[in-house]
Amino acid sequence: MTKFSVATLLSATIGAACLLPAFSASAKSTEQPNVIIIFADDMGYGDMSNNGHPTLTTPNLDKMAMEGQKWTNFYVAAPVCSPSRAGLMLGQYPVRAGLVSSTPMRQVFREDSLGGMPDSATTIPEALKAQGYDTAMIGKWHIGHLPQYLPVNHGFDSWFGIPYSNDMDQDFEKIQQLNGPDWSVKNWNKGKQWTNPKSEYFRVPLMQGEEVIERAPDQHQITKTYTAKAQDYIKSHKDNPFFLYIAHAMPHVPLFASEEFEGRSTQGLYGDVIEELDWSVGQILQTLKDEGIDDNTLVIFSSDNGPWLWFETMGGSAGLLRGGKADVFEGGMRVPGIFWWPGHVKPGIRHDIGSTIDLLPTLVDLAGGEIPKDSDGYSVKSTLLDGEDAVRDVYFYYRGAKVFAVRKGRYKAHFIYKEGYGGNPGETLAEPLLFDLNADPSEKYNIASENKAIVAELAALREQHAASIKPVENQLDKCQKGSRLCQ
Repeated sequence: MTKFSVATLLSATIGAACLLPAFSASAKSTEQPNVIIIFADDMGYGDMSNNGHPTLTTPNLDKMAMEGQKWTNFYVAAPVCSPSRAGLMLGQYPVRAGLVSSTPMRQVFREDSLGGMPDSATTIPEALKAQGYDTAMIGKWHIGHLPQYLPVNHGFDSWFGIPYSNDMDQDFEKIQQLNGPDWSVKNWNKGKQWTNPKSEYFRVPLMQGEEVIERAPDQHQITKTYTAKAQDYIKSHKDNPFFLYIAHAMPHVPLFASEEFEGRSTQGLYGDVIEELDWSVGQILQTLKDEGIDDNTLVIFSSDNGPWLWFETMGGSAGLLRGGKADVFEGGMRVPGIFWWPGHVKPGIRHDIGSTIDLLPTLVDLAGGEIPKDSDGYSVKSTLLDGEDAVRDVYFYYRGAKVFAVRKGRYKAHFIYKEGYGGNPGETLAEPLLFDLNADPSEKYNIASENKAIVAELAALREQHAASIKPVENQLDKCQKGSRLCQ
């Protein structure tokens, strides 16, 4: 892995100091900015008023979008939690680190998992620590819960949060009694633990570093708790460059909102949860302003995948996009992407193709470091600061260990078909599907038959990419034999 030296930082900083900024308000662009990534869980592309939601109100996300850059074609590395978060942290398609699986029920890390983030991988916090940053994480990790895989052993100076999803460590005996004898996997999404959730049903560990400090924490307070922790961190680290990763538990089911927000929205509990998340964003932005560091802090907002449509009104909205969590139609992998840095980011709406994979090279570039040569990402620094066109033109849509679809420019071809939530592996298509995403973002109109040359080009890109993937030890398939979901 490429490491980052002080000498590299000095040479990059001195070189940058000789250049006049292309954007008039970016006079401080040679300084190392603080960085905050706010990552929602299962929040859909359409779950913001600035993306056209008819009833949700998200004034603070709207403020970020209006004052910063909003990307309309921003993607995650996978349509489910663990590989998506791995892609964010590593700046790579997670298949390169063994952090994907096509085995049913092993697509994400679970309570019985024995694998996690490999030591060979360089994470965002490790890369930024090499440039002198303090690093902290608050919230959901979900890239391995054994000690060697936890955030504090992969670049974060501190971590407060839950190691996996907030629906895990379920008290199945209590839940079975709650739902009665007719409840089973077939109607799992209708269980009363979702429709009337209580924290006691989910005995997830709340951790500080490597220590479990509480089981079954009050999830009604989890968003406010994470927000307060983030505010405290900002106040105590404002004098040195820092990287803060806030990975919210919400709006992943079970849905919980604080008393202040319950019943506030017109959309029910899901809307309450989203509006509390938006409030949290506002608290972070206000804290930066109060501490006088808003003009030296880049804040990025996104989500780990699309909405969990299986849960119907307890899930979110992908807007006009087709699909949701766990599939590779646009609604599963195209997510909110907002960059806010007053006086530096050139405001506007960008239709370039971008990804959470691009964040590691971008942040290292902004910090004055050397971009890893093994990254699948591209720095979007010049797009953010100067409004230049982004480099990325191609994106590979993974589900598990396979590339299901490929996008180049406006065109997207599906080679393996799988729609909706569930464990089936998908169907290899004899004739790929092709969509023009500029004209048809809902992927309704297959134009493959009249564009065979484009399909062939995308198929060739898929084969070339597959040839670049080297076999590595699979981390997601490691599990405790004999446990409920370990095959």
